[in-house]
Amino acid sequence: MRIAIAGAGNVGRSIAQELIGNGHEVMLIERQPRQLCPERVPQARWVLADACEMSSLEEADLASCDVVVAATGDDKANLVVSLLAKTEFAVGRVVARVNRAENEWLFTEQWGVDVAVSKPRLMAALVEEAVTVGDLVRLMTFRQGEANLVEITLPRDAPYEGQPIRDVPMPRDAALVAILRGKRVMVPTPDDPLEAGDELIFVCTSEVEEQIRAVVLGAAA
Repeated sequence: MRIAIAGAGNVGRSIAQELIGNGHEVMLIERQPRQLCPERVPQARWVLADACEMSSLEEADLASCDVVVAATGDDKANLVVSLLAKTEFAVGRVVARVNRAENEWLFTEQWGVDVAVSKPRLMAALVEEAVTVGDLVRLMTFRQGEANLVEITLPRDAPYEGQPIRDVPMPRDAALVAILRGKRVMVPTPDDPLEAGDELIFVCTSEVEEQIRAVVLGAAA
């Protein structure tokens, strides 16, 4: 994919290096000359420009990008970049960084944001995931809450412990996408039995989260 990243600070550069390592073409857009450090990510295309300016984005050919990442340290700038990318350049996927948790409610499809990444929320979810057994933890939200990535650590004596996945009555709009067992990451198959301590990773809609919890942990839970 061709990916544009607005903001070439530590966050933007880290994202760029990861994406380049995965084989993608990356363009970094930065308006501060002191932040322009091509030697740090030499495989990226570096552009000195203000990503909140239409003319700058036109010169950078933003319309040819598959994804735009608004990764500056300024929430206002990230919202403007997201809105321009989606409405003026018809970019298919816009990911925006949320710097201040109180601004998270603004990062919606009305501002062109497909996925908002809030570090406080993500850190809180990871803390919950690390210490919670026998409850559902929401790790990430996609498309303004239409779909979520959730995790349940299976306690001992759960209703379907020891039974194959095919026997677990999954609700509609839910998919078990991975099982973390010890140091292994398993792609689940119908014949795989569930074991106590398994971390079950689901993608589902918000409406069925409680149904998943009831099925995996038992209605009484």
